[in-house]
Formats: sequence, structure tokens, C-alpha cells
Amino acid sequence: MHKRPYLHNAMWPGLVGKGAGGEPPINLDTMLDLTAAAEVNGVRFDGVDLFLASPHTDIDSSDDDLKRLADGLARRNLVAGSVVAPVWPPTGGGSATGSEEERGRFLTQVRKACQIARKLRDLGFRRYGVVRIDSAVSPAEWAKNPAENTRKIADTFTKACSIAEDHGERLAAEGEICWGGIHSWRHMAELLETVNQPKTLGFQADMAHTLLFTLGFNAPEDRILPESFDWSNEATLDDALRTMCRRLRPWTIDFHVAQNDATVKGSGSHDKTGRHCLPGDPNGKMDIVKAAGIWMRGEDGSPTRAFEHICWDGCMFPNEVMMNPQTWRDVLRVMIDVRNAHGWD
Repeated sequence: MHKRPYLHNAMWPGLVGKGAGGEPPINLDTMLDLTAAAEVNGVRFDGVDLFLASPHTDIDSSDDDLKRLADGLARRNLVAGSVVAPVWPPTGGGSATGSEEERGRFLTQVRKACQIARKLRDLGFRRYGVVRIDSAVSPAEWAKNPAENTRKIADTFTKACSIAEDHGERLAAEGEICWGGIHSWRHMAELLETVNQPKTLGFQADMAHTLLFTLGFNAPEDRILPESFDWSNEATLDDALRTMCRRLRPWTIDFHVAQNDATVKGSGSHDKTGRHCLPGDPNGKMDIVKAAGIWMRGEDGSPTRAFEHICWDGCMFPNEVMMNPQTWRDVLRVMIDVRNAHGWD
């Protein structure tokens, strides 16, 4: 029914939560093949969002490496959209609240990610999308000195904005309960307001993570839903999501469609965060299409058109699930439903 926003699949679920004693990673070519093969009534995914870390896309990729990546996308009729900068210490980065050296490593990874994003655009395979970042510090470490650590994150993000502007890129901070200073809807909004560079730094909303914002995971003082909430009360859930969205929607420039069962999950080296569920999971707490509309439509009910594409995020699914072609057909089907309900032409 609608042609916009474009529909993307995330590649990082092939890596996030894998390894470190868990299941082995799924390589990029396999993820691309699974994405390209999915089809529902003649509709396919338009593109993918990339994780700029080995063994998928090395942050130190050469021009030849990126040309091969672009050729692989072309063969599958896919484009690249948003890219994730590997700002965490295990991937060569550093905490946004750390020492000058650590924050320097964080900014180096942002610079490299912006360079790759720009090169993919110059190759003609990336027309839209952002560079994703987060604080790369745990909520527990942040909580040792909240005011000072938030100031440091804001300073690091401000420097990252200058780097992004030099490359013609925009940054989006992902709100996720496992990252300090951005682990609640209020802290996330306050950080964005402190940096106050809306043309360069925005918010990446992931429905699985932001649902936990309403429950106050890691920030009980910011809980919106009542204790012992009855999940059959859809009106109260909708009101909670709207309360959160009023603060964060104006900053939202990248959006992940997802489902959550109101619990957390961690695997491999990834800390506990919002549990992503399959679209048809009976334990999922949201009507995906309706909840997506709260993010995708403004207070006047019109589509915000704040992003050119939406992306499905399904981290930490078992490999058996991810290797099943039906998984991606089911994902694509709900993405189409979201676009039909809240998209535009």
C-alpha cells in the first residue's frame, strides 16, 4: 500500500550475543542471503543495516573490502542503511565516561565508522541512514557519579558530532538499559537536550528496549507503568508508551521494529538487555503495528517521516531460529504491516 519507509533487516543479530562460550556467529553472507530470499506477496527487504565489526564488516576495511561489500549488496538487490560504530572496549573503542585515552578510542571508532558510511554512500549503495552509537559504559559504573559521568558522555558525544558533520553523517544514540546514562527514557532525553545538536545527534528507538524504559529496568525512579502491571490493560500500556514517546519522539531519527516479552536477556559477552521476541511470540507484550505507530506518528496523528527506513531488530535469537527461512518471512510480513499502517508514498 505504501512505498516508504523502506524495509531493512539488521545484520548484527548474527554477532550480538554469539561467541564467548555461546553459539557461533552467523557470517554476513549468510545473513544477507537469508534477508534477500525472504518474500511476502512479491515484497522483499529493501536493504540491511550493518555492524561495523569483525567478522562481519571490519572497522578497518579497505576500499577494496567495501567495494566487495557493495558488490555483494548489489547481487542481492539490497542497499545499506544505518551502520553501528563499534565504540565498546572489546571492539577497540572505549567508555564515553573514561579517561582521555579511552574517550579518544571511542571517538576514533566513530571517525572510522563515519568514513565507512561515507564511502558506501559514494559507492552508491547507501542513500540514507545514520551512524549508531551508545555510551559504552555500564549503568553501575555510570551510577558512581551520575552528574559527572553524564557531563562526560555529553562532551564525548559533542566531539563525535563534530566528526560526523565533517563526513556529512548523523549520529543516533540507542536507548538501551545496559548502557549507562542512556538507560532510561528520562536520562536519554536529558542527554540529548544537553548536547543539543538535533541536526547531528538524535535517538534510535528500538521497540524491545524502549518497552523496558516504561518498566524502569535499571532506573526504577523512571518507571511509567504501575507495579504488578496487568498486561491485559492495553489502554494503560498505550498511555505509557505515549508518555515516553512525547519526550523521545522529537529526537527519533532511526527506528527498530521489534517485540519484547517484558523480560531481559543476555548471552555471550552481551549484558542483559531487552529480550527480542519473534513477531508471533505469544508472550510478546505489544501489538507491534499499533505500538510502532506511536513512534512513527506525531501528536497530530500524521506520519513523522523522520527516517527513510525502518529496521527489524531481533538480537540473541538461537541460530536454529535465525537459519530458518520462515523466520524472515514472518519478520518481513510484520514489517509490511507496519508500513501499510503508518507509511507514506
